[in-house]
Amino acid sequence: MTKDGQYIYAIVAAKEENGFGPIGIGNRKDEVYTVCYQEIGAVISPSPIMKYNITRANTMAHQKVMEEAMKYYSMLPVRFGTIGEKIELIREKVLKARYDELKRLLRFMEDKLELGLKALWTSKEAVFQEIVEENRDIRILRDRLISKRGQVQGEQVRLGEMVKKALDAKKKREEKAILNFFKGLWVDHKTNNAFGDQMITNSTFLVKKDQEKIFDEAVDRLIATYDGSMKFKYVGPVPPCNFVEIVVTW
Repeated sequence: MTKDGQYIYAIVAAKEENGFGPIGIGNRKDEVYTVCYQEIGAVISPSPIMKYNITRANTMAHQKVMEEAMKYYSMLPVRFGTIGEKIELIREKVLKARYDELKRLLRFMEDKLELGLKALWTSKEAVFQEIVEENRDIRILRDRLISKRGQVQGEQVRLGEMVKKALDAKKKREEKAILNFFKGLWVDHKTNNAFGDQMITNSTFLVKKDQEKIFDEAVDRLIATYDGSMKFKYVGPVPPCNFVEIVVTW
């Protein structure tokens, strides 16, 4: 039988123990709660001591607990899959041993939140048409290929490479223009991988809480400016996983 330990989701600024309901990872309806040391706590739930696969169900369960905890506390996300054998071990080896470090990080994060923004072109065909119109060399090669007969495979590859290079350059220009809408509104910013030809940016921002409304208004202006040509996905506040991750080693 697999031995049970305690799964750790986050470190929070908590002085007293609190419960968050039967929402623990693993679909066993384990109760999630805090265990505290002085002015900080760990958000935990019972769990088999095992390696959790990075599946959608597991990562969403981890995320859901963090989102619930952040309704009440400033928080520091803990790396996915972290499990301690016993509550006392977590209290001694994590909360007590790293108290000053964790307290300092919590103090830094207490007035901040994470927001996410993805931008995508609404029409891939329209973007490629713009690339052809904006790039004379691409246009000439395309027209030559249209008129040619026979073996043109090498030139087709070259055309594809030219279009890819032009697309990447266009994305960078558009991303820079998008980020200018938020100039001076964030403490930190990270750009994650943009997937597919249509995604321009996949950005996360660490923002002071008192700047959230102003940031929202900047998003509204952005949407109005690119009305129809781009679509945006704006999310948050979410746990600040892109800006802090507590790694626990036993």
